[in-house]
Amino acid sequence: MSQPVALVTGGGRGIGRAVAVALSDNGYAVALTARSRAELDETAAACAGPTLVHEGDITDATFVDDLFAAVEEQLGAVDVLVANAGAGASASVVRTTDEQWQRMLDLNLTAPFRCVRRALPAMIERRHGRIVVIASVAAKIGEPYIAAYTASKHGVLGMVRSAATEVATKGVTVNAVCPGYVDTPMTAHTIDQIVAKTGRTSEEARATLAAKQPNGRLVTVDEVAEAVIACVRNGAINGQGINIDGGGTTA
Repeated sequence: MSQPVALVTGGGRGIGRAVAVALSDNGYAVALTARSRAELDETAAACAGPTLVHEGDITDATFVDDLFAAVEEQLGAVDVLVANAGAGASASVVRTTDEQWQRMLDLNLTAPFRCVRRALPAMIERRHGRIVVIASVAAKIGEPYIAAYTASKHGVLGMVRSAATEVATKGVTVNAVCPGYVDTPMTAHTIDQIVAKTGRTSEEARATLAAKQPNGRLVTVDEVAEAVIACVRNGAINGQGINIDGGGTTA
């Protein structure tokens, strides 16, 4: 039997890197995509098994097909898709521009949708596949100043739940993992924004984000990766938005 194949978007750093390493440790050949070749190469070097690096812009309408074609040609059909690529933006509703709004939808909602749409036919044909979208607790709750981000994450969780119902009898599962604030470069950027806007120190800003989790700390990337692996291993988990936030969100 050939080695199973996993594809991780946003695989250059943070959660994506941790997930890629975990999948590699679990016996998958791992395809990685992001915009930074250097970061992708670092992730590939950290993996235990075969990897394929394919850099590019996941929001490009033609890139997803090119990506999957390259993976299928060089590694084989995708058994596991982890749609991790994403970003955040902070602004009040009245200050959110059309460009900011569209960027959040393009990256956090449309790109995962295109990946899911492209991955499903082969999974359904083989009657086996696992899809995990990295969403956010913002997929379930609202916070001030992140309306565009929250809308995109609510949307992607809805897409996950709908897709899961379509494939529940076909050997395929579709889930979302919904972290709180994770210790990643994305959160570091959020901290920098807080410092710039409020005059707080980095330590104060970090403590504010840590306090949003009831356990008083940021989530680790490995904790998120463990949840992804659980979704990959357990075929009875389907259509879920699994919270990884120290107990802050219970719905």
